[in-house]
Amino acid sequence: QVQLVESGGGLAQPGGSLRLSCVASGFPFEKCAMSWYRQVLGNRRELVAAITSGGVTKYGDSVRGRFTISRDNAKKMVYLQMNSLKPEDTGVYYCASGYPRTFYSGAEDWENWGQGTQVTVST
Repeated sequence: QVQLVESGGGLAQPGGSLRLSCVASGFPFEKCAMSWYRQVLGNRRELVAAITSGGVTKYGDSVRGRFTISRDNAKKMVYLQMNSLKPEDTGVYYCASGYPRTFYSGAEDWENWGQGTQVTVST
C-alpha cells in the first residue's frame, strides 16, 4: 500500500536549520509530484514547497529563499532543507504525493499524505 513516512522534525532555535525527510513506497515515485505542506492547529494546510518528477520546484511565499526541496528518485526520498528558521515556521509538516498535474493544484488535490512531523522553532 501507499506509504509516506516523514522524519527529521524537532525543536530548533530561531535562525537555525532542520532537514526533513520523507520516504515513499507503494507507488511509482519517480513519476509523481511531491510536496511539503504545513499546518498550525486550527488553520488550513499551507504549501511549503513542491517538486515535479523532473525537479522543477515551487515555494510558498513565506519560505522562498530559506527552504529548499529536493528529491532522490533512486531512493524514493524527498527532502526539505529549512534554514534561517523563524518561530512562525512552527507547525506539523506533511509530505504528500500526487499525479504530475497535482504540482499545479491546491492541498485538496494531493492524493496521499504522511502522518506528519512536528517542527517547533523557539528559544
